[in-house]
Parts: sequence; structure tokens; C-alpha cells
Amino acid sequence: MAGIGLHSGRAVCLTLAPAETGGIVFVRTDLGVRIPAGTDQVVATHLSTTIGQDGVEVQTIEHLMSAIYATGIDHLLVRLDGPEVPIADGSALPFVALLQAAGRRRVAGMRVVMAPPSEIVVCRGERRIALRPAAEFSIACTIQFDHPQIGHQTYCYHHSPEAFVRDIAPARTFCFERDVGAMRAQGQALGGSLDCAIVLTESGMLNDGPLRFPDEFVRHKILDLLGDLALLGQPLAGAVEAVCAGHALHAELVRRIQGNGSPQPQA
Repeated sequence: MAGIGLHSGRAVCLTLAPAETGGIVFVRTDLGVRIPAGTDQVVATHLSTTIGQDGVEVQTIEHLMSAIYATGIDHLLVRLDGPEVPIADGSALPFVALLQAAGRRRVAGMRVVMAPPSEIVVCRGERRIALRPAAEFSIACTIQFDHPQIGHQTYCYHHSPEAFVRDIAPARTFCFERDVGAMRAQGQALGGSLDCAIVLTESGMLNDGPLRFPDEFVRHKILDLLGDLALLGQPLAGAVEAVCAGHALHAELVRRIQGNGSPQPQA
């Protein structure tokens, strides 16, 4: 896949290659550096999730990671010749298509599901994310924006590969037109366009086409959260509740899960 990084604005070529072991590993082919996709490698969570190793970074990994998690891929090499995963259309669908076209191969060993023995809660003011024990994996997400296209939105997602592809993967990233100038002044959103994001004006949106879902915004927040939870490196069992959360809270929850989770083998 060739494309542009949303924040860096740089052209990048991305290739997904099979791996027998090692989890999900990003390889900066331009610099010869391997970066495992794990919580210890998270170096920034402002506007996107960035991982790094030895001073080398890969930004905006969450859309690809959500597709990897949802399609059940445990081991993969992500090779790219630049500092950021291509934004494509702003959703996870292009990455799902790549993974589905390649197919999957079973490797030796048991999958281990991370299951918390008790509730884990992370709060920052009115923002909150929690995980409580449950047999299946689900996410209840709520967002609130003072905008006529969004307002108060809640979506309850019960995870399966089919549900992800149908209900979550198509949801695109979004931003507000009033914030674009400030983001670009900070070196962010340099590759943004109406082809890869929903851009909201004060009363509507700049994009010509309709929304993919009436509640596309909250669905995209679930997409981001799934990508960040994928940094656990294991499937998750439990019920997640997120209220106006973001990448920083997601990362903190994942760290707490790793400190408190109870691994369970899965056939």
C-alpha cells in the first residue's frame, strides 16, 4: 500500500509480511529499525498513537492495529519506508482488505486471552475508561461534542470479525475545520484532506458525500480504541466502557490490564 501520512504529510509505502513468531513488529525499512507493537514502545498519544525504539518512531498505527486485532492476526511484520502508517481513506477498511486478501496461516502454540480478575478504571476529570470481567469482549463507547452532526452518541459493540468489518471498520477519522490551522502550525495534519477525514464546520461538514453511518463518529472512536487495545499483544476478554476517552486513556488502561490481567489459554 502506498499513501500519505495524515500528520507527517510524507509519502510512504507499507507492506504486510507473514511472521511465525514475535507478535506485531513494525520495521522502518528506511532506517533498519524494528519496533515491536507493545505498550513499552508507546512514545506519544497526542492525536494518534506513536510507537518508537532507539529514537525511531512510527506514528498513527491505530487504524492498522485495529484491523490486525479484529482479523485475528497474532504475528506480522509491518514494513514501511517512512515515519507514519498511510492514512488511506481514514478508516480501517483498506487494511482489512489487505489482510483478508493475504489470508491467515495457523502457527504452533495456544492463543492466550487476557482476562481481568476485577474491574480496572482510569479517570481524568470527566473522561473515563473501564474494563470489567466478562466472558466475551465488548465495548460501550460514549462521546459528546457540541456540534449538530455529533452531539451525544453512544454505541455498544460486541466483538467479532464480522461485526468489525460491517459496523466499525468503515468509520472514518474526523476533525474540526477550526482546529486545522493550529494542528498544522504544530506539525500535525500535514497530510490531511477531505479524502481521508471528515472535516466539520461550525454547522455541518466540508465533505460532499454522506456519512457512512449516522453515528460514524462514535464508531470511529471504537475503531481507535480497538487499535490501542491491540497493543496488549493478546486477545482480550471483558467489557470495556469508554466515556469521552482518547489515546492517552487507552494507553493507561492497557498498562493497567497488563499489570492486573489473568492470562487464559484459548484453543
